Order: sequence, then C-alpha cells, then structure tokens
Amino acid sequence: MEEVFAFYNKNISDCRRQIIHLRKKIHALGTIRLLIVLAAIAALWMFWEHGLLILGEISLAAAITFTILMIYHEKLAKKKTYNETLEQLCNNEIKSLACNFSSFDGASEYIDSEHAFSHDLDIFGTHSLFQSINRTTTILGKEQLASYLTQPLTNKTDILQRQASINELSNLTPLRQHFYVEGHIMLQKEEENRAPTGLEQLIPTAFGNKFWALASKIIPAGWIAIFIGTATSLIPPTVTGYIFFLSAIIANCRIKKINKLHRTVNNMEKIFTAYSSLMKIIEATPFETHILSTLRSNLSIHGTAASQAIRKLSSYIGILDQRATITGALLNIFTLRDIRASIAIEQWNRNYGIQSAEWFKALAHFDALASLAGFSFNHPDYTYPQIADEFRLSAQKMGHPLIPCDSCVRNDINIAHCPTFIIITGANMAGKSTYLRTIGINILLASTGAPVCAQSMVFYPSILATSLRTSDSLAGNESYFFAELKRLKKIIDLLRQGHELFIILDEILKGTNSIDKQKGSFALVNQLISLNASGIIATHDLALATLQQKLPENIQNYCFEADIIDNHLSFTYLLRQGVAENMNATFLMQQMGITL
Repeated sequence: MEEVFAFYNKNISDCRRQIIHLRKKIHALGTIRLLIVLAAIAALWMFWEHGLLILGEISLAAAITFTILMIYHEKLAKKKTYNETLEQLCNNEIKSLACNFSSFDGASEYIDSEHAFSHDLDIFGTHSLFQSINRTTTILGKEQLASYLTQPLTNKTDILQRQASINELSNLTPLRQHFYVEGHIMLQKEEENRAPTGLEQLIPTAFGNKFWALASKIIPAGWIAIFIGTATSLIPPTVTGYIFFLSAIIANCRIKKINKLHRTVNNMEKIFTAYSSLMKIIEATPFETHILSTLRSNLSIHGTAASQAIRKLSSYIGILDQRATITGALLNIFTLRDIRASIAIEQWNRNYGIQSAEWFKALAHFDALASLAGFSFNHPDYTYPQIADEFRLSAQKMGHPLIPCDSCVRNDINIAHCPTFIIITGANMAGKSTYLRTIGINILLASTGAPVCAQSMVFYPSILATSLRTSDSLAGNESYFFAELKRLKKIIDLLRQGHELFIILDEILKGTNSIDKQKGSFALVNQLISLNASGIIATHDLALATLQQKLPENIQNYCFEADIIDNHLSFTYLLRQGVAENMNATFLMQQMGITL
C-alpha cells in the first residue's frame, strides 16, 4: 500500500510544480499582450499622419502577434487545467485509500431493493462498492460498470479473460489517469455527458436525392459570381436583393426536416468531440489481453478509425448547432450550409451508423474496465481468486473492502462441496451481518473479474442471492413477513429451474413468532439442501444449529462470541467453530438503564 501512496503523492508534487510554472508563464503572457496593445496604440499615434498603409501594417502586425499569443495562452491554460484535474484526482484517490469515497459518484439511482443482492450488499449509494470503484468518465461507462456489478459473470473463461484485462490495465495507471482526466475535463456538465442515442433513427432519404446534392454546389458558386457582378456593377443591387430573397427561401424550404434531424443530435457536438478524444487514446495503445485487444480492434471500420469518424460527425453537428446565430443564418443562405451539414450527417449515418453502436459499446467497456483496474491498483494486497470447475468456496483472511485496513478484521471460510450451509450464531453486534456481507461482496468481486479482499480465494461462480435487509411496503400493502417470503420464493423458484445459487440469509423469518420462525427455518434449510443449494445463514436462534446433528455432511456451525469482562462488553469479530454461548441482549438492556 505504501507504494500506492508514494505514486499518488509524487503525481501531486509533479502537478503542483507544473501548475506553478504554468501560472507564471500565463501571467507573463498576459503582461506581454497588454504591452503589445499599448505599443500598437503608441505606434498608431506616432505614425498617424504617415498614411493608411503604414497604419494598416501596424494594426495587422499587432493583431497577428496578439492572436498567436492568445493561441499559446489557450494552450497553456489547457495544460494548467489538465494538471489541476490530475492533482485533484490523485488527492481523491488518497482519500479513497482511507475509505473516504465521497469525491466519486455512488450511482444512487441504481439502488433497487428488489435486486437479488445489490441492495443487501450496499453495491450502490453513499459509501458503496460502486462508489469505491467508480472512476468512469462517461455515462456509458458508468452504466456498463453498474451492469458488471449487478450481472456478474458465471462462466470461468469469461472471468479469467476479464481478470487478465483488469490486471493489464492496472499496470497502465498513467494511461488510465489520462483517460479519466481528458473525459472529466470535456464532460464536466451533466447535460454534456449523456448517452448518444437516435443515430439509427435518422432519415437517410431526407436530402439524399440529386437535386439537393447539385443545389449545394451550384448556389455557393453562383453567389461568388453574383458578388463579383455586383462589385463590378454588372448586376444591379436590386437584382442581388431578389436573388438573396430566393436563396433564403431555398435554404429554408426543408427547415422541418432539418429541425427534426437537429433534434436527434442536438447539443451533442461536445459529447462526440470528447468521445473521439477518448477513443483515440484507446486506438493509440497496443494491448496484449484478448478483451482489450478486441475493444481496440472494434474501434475501426474499413481502415477508418472510430475517433476520426466521430470527430467528423461532431463537426457536422456543430454546424447545425450554430443555425440560430446571425453568421450561421447568412452562411446558410449563401452556401446552403444547413442542408450541406444535413447531407453530411445522413451520409455519415449510412457509412457508420450501425458500426457506431459497437464503438460506443467498446468505449463503455473500456471505461468500466479502467475503473476496476484502478481498484486493483489501489489494493495491491488484494488477490485474483482461482476459479474452481465444481462447487467450492474457500478463502483465507477475507475482509470487507469498505472497512479501513486498520480496523478490518479478516476471517476464513471453507465450503468444500454442495449442498452445504454454514449456520452462524452469535450475539448482537458481534460481527455476523458484516461477515455475511464480506462473503457476498467478495464473491461479487470475484465474479466480476476483480481482485478480492483476501489472502487467497478459490470459488465456483454461482449466482448470488441474498436476503439481509427485507423491508415492509406501505404503498404495496405488504408486510415485512410477506416481503421476506416473496424473496425466499424467488430463490426457491430459481433453484427449481436448475440455477446454481450461493445463498446468504440473515435472521430468516424474523417477521413472525418464535415457534413459527423455528419450524419455518428448519423447513427452509431442509428444502434448500434438497434443492442442492449452498450458502450461509446468520441467526440468533441456537436451535437452528442442531441441524448439524441430523445433517452432519451438509451443515457447519460457526459463531461470533461477545465477551463480558469486568462489566464491559468486548468483541473480537473473529469467527469461531461451534455454537455461540454468550448472548448480550440482557447486558445491553441493563447498560441502557432498562429494568428487567
């Protein structure tokens, strides 16, 4: 971990030096530009009586010099912004190493209490797994990363390929940071970072006939002749006015079609410019692993790079975005600018429209993989798990990735065959629920292709199903107990359909009385075992642990104990074999002043 801190701190120091240097140069340029303006004014005053030619030369020289310095100033300003963004990213990464992920998006909009496990395992929201991983810079990448974490892989080959690509990208941190910073700068505003849609809905025949292709060439050439004729008095000004009026009618006679086309791609110039830059980064990098090489090769068609094609589209959209300006309106009358841009967009769509969906998909996957690779880089003590060919779950010193290292207690797990259930008993606050989430979130990471918070791990990629925080629903007129039964029924239905599940349950049937709860719990565990399922169940009901006597091959008993020493409650949070002996509810009530 120390080398990770050192890397980010060095980046911060380098960026800070660059920013200070660039600020000095920018300030000096500002001073020079001011001096040029003052010198030009002085020169014009001094040579005021020497004729218009000299005054024009002075003005032109000053304007050219000023423009060059302005261009250089913009270049320096962009470098400064780049370094400031990179510095901020590194500072945020250092905070994230201490489990402060507040600088990154947790995607709260994806919180779904009906999902098989994401709500139970805190995958989305504040201080979530997604927030700890997410370094996506495009909305497409964010959606793809969310998909990775809600639809984990179950095929061994797919997981191994994903692991290899994440591992390769984790060793390319400067590339990943460059990708993030470029995207973050260009897509800062939410409205500038939206998924590109509607390209396939463009109407390819709106301007596709020969008339408009011919008119778009004749009218600009005609206006050149008209300007020359008017300047040489060959064409009367009144005739030029009539032609201008006619040209305006022609230029706007298809305005409804142009408006419809413009609405499809409205304000997407910046998005496509940014996507082009991000795609260019991928195109310029040779990759070794199968997934990354495939993504790179998908960013081209018939020898044309996706970044070039997307940048062309961006320029065409930019023309339509300028329609409402005076310059845009005049250029449209004199050159049929809007129609020419519309023809170009439709031609682009015919050439690249279908393929562009693959380009956006490749960009989304790379963006998501880069986030997972950053997660891998930030946790060099994590390990990529081995994947078993038949059911097995074994891990040593497994911890929760959202708990700071200095307070994270690590435990083991070992399930050698299926069906097997581990019954976890223990006192309140002893660590049962945290342990369940630790197992679940590491299985999810493993199935996503990411490294896990464990010294070592072997797992079989089953489908994850949990029931840890079921709640009632006033709007749906649904009791807590009924909501839990519905969730358990979904699990049983999946098992009956032949799906292989790993099930994690916390205090099952806690919405009913103790007698019903005990009978139902026994029946449920027996049914899950008969359906060839495996998993972990945490419970306060010590009677459930007696199942081991009847099913010694299928039930393992473990516990978290609470120790009361000198009237103080203490926890080790270490998993022990057997059934819990100490319960702390009565002690806690007495400590709170509740008389028993």
